[in-house]
Parts: sequence; C-alpha cells; structure tokens
Amino acid sequence: MNKSRIAYSVLAILFGAFMFVYGEFDDSPGGQLLGLLIAIIGIVGAVKSKKKKSD
Repeated sequence: MNKSRIAYSVLAILFGAFMFVYGEFDDSPGGQLLGLLIAIIGIVGAVKSKKKKSD
C-alpha cells in the first residue's frame, strides 16, 4: 500500500510540474496555480507516507 501511495505522490508531483510549465506556455495563471497545488499535494503525500513508514 505504501509503495502505491508513494508512486501516486510522485506522479502528482510530475503532473503538477507539467501543468505549471504548460500553464506558462499557455499564459494561463489558473493552470500554473493548479499545477503548483498538485505538486504541493504530491510532496505532502510523499512526506506523510515516508513518516508513516518510519514509525
């Protein structure tokens, strides 16, 4: 279960980075904001699952 959660977090980070870059090319501040939020959620998920695994 933890491996899948980490994998989903990594995918969220990558998708967020893609959305951020695509939002820059498309000149869309909303797309950049969504990408940033998705990346932050992915980072938080990875940190939480890492902490849970350490305990």
